[in-house]
Amino acid sequence: MMKAQSPPHSPQRRRLLAASTRLAIGGAAWFALSGAQAQPSYTVTTAQLQDAVARRFPLRKRANGILDITVQAPQLRMMPEQNRLGAVMAVEAGGQSLRRAYPGTFDLDFALRYQASDMTIRAHELRVNTLQFEGVPPEVSLLLASYGPQLAEQALQGAVLHTLKPQDLALPDSMGVQPGSITVTARGLVIAFVNKPMS
Repeated sequence: MMKAQSPPHSPQRRRLLAASTRLAIGGAAWFALSGAQAQPSYTVTTAQLQDAVARRFPLRKRANGILDITVQAPQLRMMPEQNRLGAVMAVEAGGQSLRRAYPGTFDLDFALRYQASDMTIRAHELRVNTLQFEGVPPEVSLLLASYGPQLAEQALQGAVLHTLKPQDLALPDSMGVQPGSITVTARGLVIAFVNKPMS
C-alpha cells in the first residue's frame, strides 16, 4: 500500500529535514524528529544539569537567627520511574544555639517545570526524604528536626537546572510548537514540544 508523500521541495519537507539534522555543537542538547508527523524534542544531559545547579552553591540559610545551615552543591541522580530528580547535599549546621558545627546531609527529590518567561527549567514540588547529622545531641537533633526540612527545601526550591537559548527555540517556533512535557531519563531530560495554542 503506497503512502502519500510531501513534494520533495515543499516547505513542510524542508522544515522536517532541517529539524532532523539539527545538532548542537558540544553534543549536550539536540533536536530530533522520529517521523514525518513527529514533533521535535530537546535533550539535556545529566552533566549539564549538574553544572547548572552547582552555580547556586554554596548557599547559607538561617532559621529564626538561631540556626545556620551551609549547603554545598547537590549531587543529582535521575529517577526515571518517578519522573523526578534526586539530590544529596552535604551540609553543615551551626549558629548561636549550637556550640559547634555539625556536618550532615540532606536527601531530597523534586519535579521539574518549564518557566517560559526566562526559558528556564526549574525545580519544584520538593520532597525531603532524610536529614542526617553526625554526633548530634538530643537538643540539637530536635532543633534540626524542626527547621531542617524547611531549610532543605529552600536550598533547591526554584533552582535553575537548565536555561534554553533563543536559538534553541528558533526552529521549534518556526514550526509552531513550544516546550511542553519534561521527561526524566537515565541520561538526563527530554523536553517534548507541543503545538502552540491558537491565537
